[in-house]
Amino acid sequence: MPHHLMNLRHVPDDEADDIRDLFEREEVRYYETPPSFWGISMGGFWVHDDDEAERARQLLAGYQRQRQSQQQLEWQERVARGEAGYGSMLRRHPLRMLAAIIALGIIVGVSLLPYLRMG
Repeated sequence: MPHHLMNLRHVPDDEADDIRDLFEREEVRYYETPPSFWGISMGGFWVHDDDEAERARQLLAGYQRQRQSQQQLEWQERVARGEAGYGSMLRRHPLRMLAAIIALGIIVGVSLLPYLRMG
């Protein structure tokens, strides 16, 4: 019976490539189904064998821990340089941020309008 190892929907290409390289390097017998364009099927990495599934899950868990710490470190470096967060978005794209704030205000206003008219 097939074992689904990982969903590929919203997975960055570099992460999927790293996982393919990991499985090839560790000689995991896997196959891949791509996510559909319309979002109906999720796609993913699969194996057939129970033992192979357990080994692949352990490899994936180790990879995910390593990637998470790497991504957190990169995020902290970007924050320290002032390249991340709302402040940097406001400096880089002031009109986009202003439009988003106005849109958010309109949505909140329209949502609350029935309750404000009750009183």
